[in-house]
Amino acid sequence: MQSDNARAGMQQAPARSLFHALGFTAEELKKPMVGIVSSYNEIVPGHMNIDKIVDAVKLGVAEAGGVPVVFPAIAVCDGIAMGHIGMKYSLVTRDLIADSTECMAIAHQFDALVMVPNCDKNVPGLLMAAARLNLPTVFVSGGPMLAGRVKGEKRSLSSMFEAVGSYAAGSMTEEDVTEFENKVCPTCGSCSGMYTANSMNCLTEALGMGLRGNGTIPAVYSERIQLAKHAGMAVMDMLHKNIRARDIMTKDAIMNALTVDMALGCSTNSMLHLPAIAHEIGFDFDISIANPVSEKTPNLCHLAPAGPTYMEDLNEAGGVYAVMKELSEIGLLNTDCMTVTGKTIGENIATAVNRNPEVIRPLDHPYSKTGGLAVLKGNLAPDGSVVKRSAVVEEMMVHEGPARVFDCEEDAIAAIKGGKIVAGDVVVIRYEGPKGGPGMREMLNPTSAIAGMGLGSSVALITDGRFSGASRGASIGHVSPEAAVGGPIALVEEGDIIKINIPEMTLELDVAPDVLAERKAKWQPKEPEVTTGYLKRYASLVTSGNRGAILEI
Repeated sequence: MQSDNARAGMQQAPARSLFHALGFTAEELKKPMVGIVSSYNEIVPGHMNIDKIVDAVKLGVAEAGGVPVVFPAIAVCDGIAMGHIGMKYSLVTRDLIADSTECMAIAHQFDALVMVPNCDKNVPGLLMAAARLNLPTVFVSGGPMLAGRVKGEKRSLSSMFEAVGSYAAGSMTEEDVTEFENKVCPTCGSCSGMYTANSMNCLTEALGMGLRGNGTIPAVYSERIQLAKHAGMAVMDMLHKNIRARDIMTKDAIMNALTVDMALGCSTNSMLHLPAIAHEIGFDFDISIANPVSEKTPNLCHLAPAGPTYMEDLNEAGGVYAVMKELSEIGLLNTDCMTVTGKTIGENIATAVNRNPEVIRPLDHPYSKTGGLAVLKGNLAPDGSVVKRSAVVEEMMVHEGPARVFDCEEDAIAAIKGGKIVAGDVVVIRYEGPKGGPGMREMLNPTSAIAGMGLGSSVALITDGRFSGASRGASIGHVSPEAAVGGPIALVEEGDIIKINIPEMTLELDVAPDVLAERKAKWQPKEPEVTTGYLKRYASLVTSGNRGAILEI
């Protein structure tokens, strides 16, 4: 056992004395030591129940003959951090989470790990750590929130943000907004639509790193506790069979995850996290590979914000396995990939059933014949940009209009809510990329304001920042190279015509090359907003969004 490095033999007698200080028995010191990475805290609604999940995992590990040992991971609530400087500290935690977990696991020589994340950056951060450490590892999340109900209709956090925009437009009263405020988030759990947290938790199943239901069983269901116990048992089975994280997280598994992403209509943030996870296993994930995958993968689900269904509905319809079963029928998945169950993807999904053909459309009746995401390229985004096309209305799939240029999110929001943005405009928000932000803030506030102002079918938004999974509309993010390194988005001027063609996967600035060259020659980098602390260090190491905002020395 790897843990014997820290506790066996005369040389490690001092370490054993410290284990005794922790209350370990002599019997426990002979058993496998399983680290349980707990993302529990009291500020993130998706994490407030994780202590219960961790307790259940501990029981499962102990039942199967291991010794569970808990250590923490930080977590930021993107919804609470949204719209102010706090959002600069969201994406950057992904790497802190990966790095700190690596430190703890190697320093204490754990034999196996159970990762207990839930919200946006914890899942990819811990997947990155799992790939680095290559130990037997299972993921079990805190689970999704139940949808809220307002005036008899299911609602979620994206509805709340759009309600604020509707209030600014005068189409909703303060009392209406208060009702949304009190009802859209009725339980603990990750927010109830196919936002980033739920996207990534669903993809743990597609990767083979989570048990069936990990992405969809609601946080408040007792079934979630049972799942956690089984996760503890499963990691011990993996340990006995010597099944390790990189036996599961292969290039084929990541391509499976990308395919399932397209069918589910996941968050654009998956196009930041999948490349970063792939980087950890030595797979150079060019985001352009999303397009051929999307072209052959039908979009089978329209969960909020793309449609009126929620995670609880997907769970009842058969969950991620039912979606995977549909995809496997036409050969879109590699079903030989290994999983944490000790069985292949094909064996796992063999009994899956689609119980609701409106929540999970069958192959002969998809929402669209192409997947949920598209990568757009052109002279405005030579290295690519990302749009959740499953959440774009038909009339905005092809659009051109004058650029309305803002060098930060706050200025754009003020203009939108102040009625200065009109139908046909293309809002450009730059210097919000990984390096320029720094931290690549999510733009849920401006996209929601556009929708709430009734402009969702006539105004596009383009940014080198990113979008929440709760964003909808012609919202194009991850524009690379970003403005802070002199990418073409830095050269856009007020009134320039921008041409968007999502079916053709192009994003063009209608300005002559010689004019752009003149602008480039005169361009000066914007002074960085943050010059101290962790963000300064992050900005000096981070790459553009097309590479997954990975850190490079």
